[in-house]
Amino acid sequence: MWLDILWPFFLLLGWEHVRIDPGNTRFTPLDLYDYPWSHSLLMSVVWATFFGGVYYAISRYRVGAIVVWIGVVSHWVLDWITHRPDMPLYPGGSRYGLGLWNSIPGTLVVEVSMFAIGIWLYVQTTHPKDWIGRYMFWAYVLLLLAAYVGDRFSGPPTDVMGDIAKPSAIIVPLLLLWTWWFDRHRELREPSAG
Repeated sequence: MWLDILWPFFLLLGWEHVRIDPGNTRFTPLDLYDYPWSHSLLMSVVWATFFGGVYYAISRYRVGAIVVWIGVVSHWVLDWITHRPDMPLYPGGSRYGLGLWNSIPGTLVVEVSMFAIGIWLYVQTTHPKDWIGRYMFWAYVLLLLAAYVGDRFSGPPTDVMGDIAKPSAIIVPLLLLWTWWFDRHRELREPSAG
């Protein structure tokens, strides 16, 4: 999510740009024509190195820092699969994308499956310590599902700054704080014997 946290701030600063263009792809009405500082492959590597370095400086956990690095760079790879050819290799460079967003059924199957697998993995490896760890986790899952369905089946936004950049700059960090909150109330399950 690190790249998607940066993106609305870069829009607000005028460093990156997006147009509302229904039909640009079948799944999203956004024309993501200029976002080299948050979403190019080169900058993904730079941001991953920065974020992984900060994580390592705080935790001194090398494996965790590597996983963080891979997680940030994987954002570009996953976007490359879903986006039309608008994913730059570097600022001003060639753009690539396989265009999964041109298939609504394909996008729904892939994205909902990934979401379900992520929830399953999290539930299999952690368990709640208290009601926050149990109910706030499931409330978060339901909120994400409602937002996903609502976004897919609502009309296109009308204003980039008012409908996309400003709300995202507030909501995405709050959602991350929510995950931090309920995750602090969950713990790793003991490995099963045999």
